[in-house]
Amino acid sequence: MAPTSPAEASPVDRTASPTTSFASRVAAETPETLRKLYRDMLFVRRFEERTAQSYQQAKIGGYCHLNLGEEATVVGLGAAMRPTDYLFTNYREHGYALAKGIPPGRVMAELYGRATGTSKGWGGSMHMYDTATRLLGGYAIVGGQLPLAVGAALAIDYRGGDEVVVCQMGEGTTNIGAFHESLNLAALWHLPIVFLVVNNYTGMGTTVEKSSAEPDLWKRAAAYRMRGERVDGTDVLAVRDTARELIDAARRDGTPALLEAVSHRLKGHSVVDPARYRTEEAVSAARSHDPIDRWQRTLLETGVLDEDSATALESAVAAEVAAAVEFADTSPHPEPSSLFDYTYASPVPGDSRRLPADPLFTA
Repeated sequence: MAPTSPAEASPVDRTASPTTSFASRVAAETPETLRKLYRDMLFVRRFEERTAQSYQQAKIGGYCHLNLGEEATVVGLGAAMRPTDYLFTNYREHGYALAKGIPPGRVMAELYGRATGTSKGWGGSMHMYDTATRLLGGYAIVGGQLPLAVGAALAIDYRGGDEVVVCQMGEGTTNIGAFHESLNLAALWHLPIVFLVVNNYTGMGTTVEKSSAEPDLWKRAAAYRMRGERVDGTDVLAVRDTARELIDAARRDGTPALLEAVSHRLKGHSVVDPARYRTEEAVSAARSHDPIDRWQRTLLETGVLDEDSATALESAVAAEVAAAVEFADTSPHPEPSSLFDYTYASPVPGDSRRLPADPLFTA
């Protein structure tokens, strides 16, 4: 395959000059599609709100990061991927687990640390994993998923498969060495991978402008002659269509790409972060760009939803979230005897399985 030319790889900011208007793109979709996208975004929102409540009730331990405000990006990406495509994420991954098709009860059970969870209760919020749906992990180490995602893309290329790897990350990840190494190898070897940067304006507590010499993150693709795009992360159709275009190109030609989705994080970095570093203007801007409110208004204005159907949908989502919580609440905790089951991938001679209260020697 011939190397991509700089002209072919020139970045595009679709938030600045969309090819078609929002209204016309909505009109081109079927009512069923529009309602499903809204339902999926609403479900992620209500699931995450219930997660925050469970955390405050001490039913969820450890760290916990929510997708509040990023639902359009989460759902748009899920709609763009095939079930056979692989997804690697960072630790803000509950919504992506749902979008990838993992049953909500199993996601909530993992948050609760129960044996029925996606990682059998040992992973928790930051370590969702499910081979069946090809969610190959949430990663707590910033950027830890990038080299692994490139390795998966290399395996696909080596085997001649038609799957694509999507590697999601936050904007803070773009400043670490693994980001540049991963993009370089992906471009050099023409691997079927799309890197998704979710830019919610504040990496933990620092704005992009104060942490990145080049705050337009989509432009970084040009350094590797890779296609780069920026999209409005609060527009579920824009995310879906742009991500699908890049994924299809990676599948067809082995051309990797970098997609920056710009959205607003509605809460702090984690559940326990009060986000006092945010100005009132920043908080107001985030609320004014709420993707759930925007999509509901659009569907009501276009007649795709009315007040009664919107209320019915809200009730159905609430019931499904409650069922997920009930499943998690009634699921068993992992047995202490299983603590070392996954320490090694295969049996190791002399592997100690002594629990803290066990004696060193037995008579």
